[in-house]
Amino acid sequence: MKRIVVFASGSGSNAENIIKFFNHTKTAKVTKVLCNNEHAKVFERCKNLNINCLHFNRNDFSKTDTVLNILKNEADYIILAGFLWRIPQKIVDAFPKKIINIHPALLPKYGGKGMYGMHVHKAVKDNNETETGITIHYVNENYDEGAIIFQSNTALNEQDTPETIAEKIHLLEQRYFPKVIEEVILATNE
Repeated sequence: MKRIVVFASGSGSNAENIIKFFNHTKTAKVTKVLCNNEHAKVFERCKNLNINCLHFNRNDFSKTDTVLNILKNEADYIILAGFLWRIPQKIVDAFPKKIINIHPALLPKYGGKGMYGMHVHKAVKDNNETETGITIHYVNENYDEGAIIFQSNTALNEQDTPETIAEKIHLLEQRYFPKVIEEVILATNE
């Protein structure tokens, strides 16, 4: 059974979905959640799910090997679920093709630094897009530039607001993210 460490920065709805999904498989198990925001709701979700959730700071992440050492001891795969910091090169190098992110748009559109959450949905609306979706991709040293693993789209109409777009994206994330993670793990271990 493979070990997953999830990184989160906010509410943790995707982290919770991943934890629950893998609680019912023999493929992998979430061993820990790491969070850079000590006020994030993900801590409460993890407590309710009996999953250890640790807070870390930028120094632990980038300057020292504190987070890297945790990952080396606890993770076969790293999943970014609403995590907003760029992954340091040393972590990317230690886990090649083992770090997976989900982005709330159809990359390469609306990716890069500062393009997350409602910023993405507002940009999609402002540009009168007729569709948007999710992109699940490998993580490299740049924001949202790793190889694409999976995309799913949803139609938009003129009545959609950034908030209704966010709801549509959330449904896609909940439906596909855990399944795609499992498919990657199974394919890697064949």
